[in-house]
Amino acid sequence: MANPAAATLEAYERWAPVYPPVAHNPLMRVEQQAMMEQWPDVTGRRALDLACGTGRYTRLLAEAKAADVVALDFCAPMLQQVSAARRICANMMHLPFVSGAFDVVIAGLALGHATGVQVWMDEIGRVLDKGGILLYSDFHPEAARAGLTRSFKDKDDRTCTVPHRCYDIASQREAAAAAHLSIETIREIRVGVELREAFPKSEEFYRQWHGLPIVLVVCARK
Repeated sequence: MANPAAATLEAYERWAPVYPPVAHNPLMRVEQQAMMEQWPDVTGRRALDLACGTGRYTRLLAEAKAADVVALDFCAPMLQQVSAARRICANMMHLPFVSGAFDVVIAGLALGHATGVQVWMDEIGRVLDKGGILLYSDFHPEAARAGLTRSFKDKDDRTCTVPHRCYDIASQREAAAAAHLSIETIREIRVGVELREAFPKSEEFYRQWHGLPIVLVVCARK
């Protein structure tokens, strides 16, 4: 049986051919809306799109006039679709950058793929310059514990589930503090409240899971 990191990479390699560089489902659209509501001023700043996938936040950073945008992901087929940035294929747990290299780090729906929340926060804290901002989202730990998963249909119409690790909010707070990051805002996206867009069989989904936090958005400063 593949280890979790290998299983995650395999899932994203299968997803890459059908993964557009935009928010392409209701969860991603409401997640991106919440991220944009917390979006920092990146004009003239050095920005990292961490675990960039096909580059939806890379594109938004470039459009927002960041001075330099770096897109990093461990999945080469995803990264090949990224434009408008310098692309680096690397593991987000071992960032190949000098300390203080960035003013802004954006990470969309990536923390659950980290092998450890403290190492993940430490690496981000290291590459952020003083006063730098981390804005990240993740599949909410309460949703994962309730049994919900992130899944997709591959190019052969097979359903695939993306592996996910749960890091509760208290653990994220502790890890951020230890990495010298001060959390300024935490927002939870709830089923049937913020997430309300219709999709196939959504009435049943919203009825069963109403009020359950499904996405977490966090903004922190060094």
